[in-house]
Amino acid sequence: MTMLSSFLYIFFNLIYFSNPLLNSSWTYTSGDIKEVRIYSDRYFVVSKYNTENNSFISAKGGIYLISEGYSEILEFDSSDSTNVGDTVYYNKVKVNLNNDSGKMSLNGINYIKNIGDIQLTGSWLMSGIERGGEMRMRNVNRPRKTMKILAGGRFQWIAYDTSKKGFYGSGGGTYTAERGNYIENIEFFSRDSNTVGKSLGFDFEIKDGDWHHRGFSSKGDPKYEIWTQRK
Repeated sequence: MTMLSSFLYIFFNLIYFSNPLLNSSWTYTSGDIKEVRIYSDRYFVVSKYNTENNSFISAKGGIYLISEGYSEILEFDSSDSTNVGDTVYYNKVKVNLNNDSGKMSLNGINYIKNIGDIQLTGSWLMSGIERGGEMRMRNVNRPRKTMKILAGGRFQWIAYDTSKKGFYGSGGGTYTAERGNYIENIEFFSRDSNTVGKSLGFDFEIKDGDWHHRGFSSKGDPKYEIWTQRK
């Protein structure tokens, strides 16, 4: 390794590991409106929903960068698909941490850090799903993706297509993972608000780095999925 490459390696790792947003989730509440940001690895998602009538408002996400400032490269945006592919620059992000808790200010909006389960933390892409008793594998590098992000006790899944700038659905809430038992507590679901408030339990295990996920959907259908951590 050359002196220059060694310097770059140390520089980018310092940025990565000193990143106060790494593998965390944050919540902002105003009246009945809740906004949740989840950061896992170099990816992020932000969702907004109404806790009074259980209605989904919006979701957007993609890749975030912290260098000289804070910016987001959008891979999906439920409110305005023309934003997909754009880089959004923010004037300032300020994070104050106190042990495991903390506050974040982003363009004048103040978020509170969520504390929760850290198992399964990461950005995951669906790489396999069972249909008719047969496991059908997916290419995780294709534009059409189903991604699930978990951090700070929060989860969110998103179905989207970067090539078509399409957004096909999202849902999320809080989760726990213990002794092979994974439970999702649904706080919003863009396709069916009647599922809000339900808790879904699944058996899970990690095989060769992949997350194997068995249980039943919110409609009661059997579900077996394989998720691969996004690079």
